[in-house]
Amino acid sequence: MEVENSFGPIDIAISGLQAQGKQMKVISSNVANARTADAGKGEPYRRLEAAFKSEGDLGGVKLDKILTDMNDFLRVLDPGNPMADEDGYVAMPNVNLPVEMMNLNIAARLYQANVAVLKRYQQMVETTLELLR
Repeated sequence: MEVENSFGPIDIAISGLQAQGKQMKVISSNVANARTADAGKGEPYRRLEAAFKSEGDLGGVKLDKILTDMNDFLRVLDPGNPMADEDGYVAMPNVNLPVEMMNLNIAARLYQANVAVLKRYQQMVETTLELLR
């Protein structure tokens, strides 16, 4: 019997760890800039989203690209703000903090799941080595 790739589960779990780590960085950027009214070019910060793709049939996952959310900005009434329009509204980032917190929780749980896979694989290898002694 020949094993084609004995490190498949490790590679898949590690790719998941890397992908979710990058996802958490994108979410952190969104949370950190949730109140940034001027991110340059005279407009507020735009929410970012991570897009992933699979690496072959069973090869794990990787970050494909980071997309900019083009939904409308939120409008907040603040007539005293120098950035307010003629109606007194200030354009604010299109970041919804409860959604970002849910996404962060999901990413953290997926990260934990991949760590659990690595721990189980390590236990399996240790048990196999113990049986061979």
